[in-house]
Amino acid sequence: MTKERFTSEVLAAEKSLYYVAKSILSRDEDCADAIQSAILSAYSRLDTLKEERYFKTWLTRILINESYTLLRKRRDVLSYEDYFKETAGEETEHCPELWQEIAGLKEEYRIPVVLYYVEGYSMKEIAKMLNVTEGSIRTRLYRGRNQLRERLKGVAGYGAE
Repeated sequence: MTKERFTSEVLAAEKSLYYVAKSILSRDEDCADAIQSAILSAYSRLDTLKEERYFKTWLTRILINESYTLLRKRRDVLSYEDYFKETAGEETEHCPELWQEIAGLKEEYRIPVVLYYVEGYSMKEIAKMLNVTEGSIRTRLYRGRNQLRERLKGVAGYGAE
């Protein structure tokens, strides 16, 4: 893969990378750090990419690892309330209640929900990224959807009130 192609692929995945990092990390600064580390790491290990068509999946897996590494190093996580005070008007602008409830899911459900419904990855790709079986992803998505449905009951525009 050429440097130009690498750059264009990274730019094309920019928004997706942000959402993936945000599903693990709470602060935008941490997301930016994780994304930057992932890009540098990917570029330095470009020779390990077996098939170019899986570049985005490969880069996302690196980003997930970098995000968890950063999370372990920082250990200072914002509460969800503080997170939504800081991000009011950003990506939560269109569906703030939904984003708040997604952020309130346990991590094991939140990450697959964001990767599948927001980023459009297949269950097979998510399973590979998270090093679990497709059946586990299917179960996590099912449970995540059910939890969201319960959490959103009574919220205007999201189901039975």
